[in-house]
Amino acid sequence: MIKTLIFDFGNVFINLDIEGAAKYAFETLEIDSFSEEMTAFNSFYEQGLISTDEFLEFYAENFPKLSKEELIYTWNYMLKHFPKTRLEFIKELKTSSKYKLILLSNTNELHIDSIKESISFFEEFKNCFDAFYLSHEINLRKPNDDIFEFLLKENNLKAEECLFIDDNKDNIETANNLNFKTWHINPETEDVCTLFETKSSLF
Repeated sequence: MIKTLIFDFGNVFINLDIEGAAKYAFETLEIDSFSEEMTAFNSFYEQGLISTDEFLEFYAENFPKLSKEELIYTWNYMLKHFPKTRLEFIKELKTSSKYKLILLSNTNELHIDSIKESISFFEEFKNCFDAFYLSHEINLRKPNDDIFEFLLKENNLKAEECLFIDDNKDNIETANNLNFKTWHINPETEDVCTLFETKSSLF
């Protein structure tokens, strides 16, 4: 029996303009592609192995002509928009069910700050959840802990009683291996419609 819904923030709730973001970043940084060192550093940051300050310091050293604000905007460009239908869906789910709702975000500090500033209803959306976590911060605090294990311990949950909703197949496979119920969303489709079409099975 499912008691808890765990949403990955990523493409489940935000439309990411990945291609446009890469193009903008390359034009701003005046490069044709990310170097091996940059790709590695980006990965380290996403995994929470380095802090936001270390991440920005790396790019500031490599691109001294850009201010800290310009660098932050470059990385936040991928936040194309946050449709209000996401808020409406979660509010309806919150009021129509008895599920505990958890939001797990692999969105890092740079993106979250931008979201808070640009989306007027972000706090209202966030407050619909019983718990909100940044995987980047979890990794920084507990680099040897699995994020799923952290969520289970932190909220006193059983994996088989949780439904994990994500667009990332690797995350879905990991969750499946830990006995989570899972729901894979195709990031190339309008994900909220997918949720609305199938959420009746939750009630």
